[in-house]
Amino acid sequence: MKLRSLVLFAILPAAALSAQVTLPRVLSDHVVLQRDRPVHIWGMAAPSESVTVRFRGETRSTQAGPLGRWSVYLKPGAAGGPFDLTVKGTPAAGSSSAEQTITLHDVLVGDVWLASGQSNMEFEMYKAATADEDLPHAANANIRLLVVKKNAADFAQDDVDTDGWAQSSPESAHNFSAVAWYFAREIAKREHVPVGVIDSTWGGTVAEAWTRLTALGADASLAPLFVSRGKMTDREADSLLEDKAEQRQREEARAQGRPEPQFPWHPALQSWGPGLLWNGMIAPLTPFAIRGVIWYQGESNSALERAPLYNHIFRALIEDWRRQWAIGDFPFLFVQISNFKSTPAEDWAMLREQQRRTLEMSNTAMAVTIDIGNPDNVHPTDKLDVGHRLALAARALSYGEQVVYSGPSFRQATPQGDAIRAWFDAAQGLMAKGGTVTGFEVAGADGKFVPATATIEGTTVVARSPEVAQPRFIRYGWANSPQCNLFNAEGLPASPFTSVR
Repeated sequence: MKLRSLVLFAILPAAALSAQVTLPRVLSDHVVLQRDRPVHIWGMAAPSESVTVRFRGETRSTQAGPLGRWSVYLKPGAAGGPFDLTVKGTPAAGSSSAEQTITLHDVLVGDVWLASGQSNMEFEMYKAATADEDLPHAANANIRLLVVKKNAADFAQDDVDTDGWAQSSPESAHNFSAVAWYFAREIAKREHVPVGVIDSTWGGTVAEAWTRLTALGADASLAPLFVSRGKMTDREADSLLEDKAEQRQREEARAQGRPEPQFPWHPALQSWGPGLLWNGMIAPLTPFAIRGVIWYQGESNSALERAPLYNHIFRALIEDWRRQWAIGDFPFLFVQISNFKSTPAEDWAMLREQQRRTLEMSNTAMAVTIDIGNPDNVHPTDKLDVGHRLALAARALSYGEQVVYSGPSFRQATPQGDAIRAWFDAAQGLMAKGGTVTGFEVAGADGKFVPATATIEGTTVVARSPEVAQPRFIRYGWANSPQCNLFNAEGLPASPFTSVR
């Protein structure tokens, strides 16, 4: 046997070597397949093995390649189900292996949304403020849930680690993303189609970990991310020793019947590396057609040196996810981080502004949550309203409903003598809850901001301060945990902003 053949044999997956046709774990019983798009079914088999897929009366066949990979596309179709989907593997002539058939049961066709980000998207349904009311009624055969298990990988994986799809129930929804579940419930109810949601989240992670390494490397402005990662790995040995010391103290406390000591939170170093979560938890999903993405992340990027880079990272992430899925500029709907006191070492205001500027990208929308956070807890428990605001955006951008989905959105500022006027979109019925507008500051040419008195005039706000004779800049809600009370008639809050570019 030639060396090349030996190498090929060594790297073939076990399924291919055993002539067993297999499917990726994202294709399981209870799966939702994206309507109105070609149905992509793929997997592994023995090299040259014939594979036949049958679904909704259509049959397609193909042959596994030299590495055992195979892939077929079936015709798009409307929402419906449940259906069965069968995959049959027929060994090549001369093989001693027998035919094998996989049957997926209870397959629905509808809309698939990917939910990703860090802990506020990961935040489980049972912890939500409304869980006691809604979790007992979570049974819904038209909502399907899939949880991707945590996996940081050095290179793009072929498959995710998951237990497969499940119908929504009090049991399956219990540990599922609360934001994603509320989003799915509203979409399924409004659009009358099956909805599948993939929960691929990891608390305490940074955006660059979810972005393909090549996409990050293409932007020279993101070089500081790699310097930061280098510093983290330099400290990794010390961190491991620290973790072991903390674990030893916990064990000693338990053995002596004392309360376990509490230690500061440490990021999981393996989850912060650029590209690592893309490789392990997103890349394997890209062959699977989706309707769009809902995203809630940013808190871990709020450090002073990281926050100013967020818009560049986030744009790279969105552009590259769309490129890798190769299904066009699908809706990318994200949550702006809420209010939290945090520490002077973090700049939540800058992070929010960086998120706001991402709205310049096509087919994006932002759910503002500045009014429903908890200044003393980075994990606010109101996930119902977050899911609802994301669903409003989906209904407008993805489903074409004529619905207001955004609060007042800053458009531009115009200096007017001793005052400055801020203009807003989506500002019909502009109002200040509590009567007096709060949270505005103005600055002159020197850029030094001071608190301002602000009044509402139609769909604009006029601000001035006796300390600034000729205001040139205006900002609103510029603090880690600001006092904000500007809303539109639909009760949606204005995003914090600054006119400084």
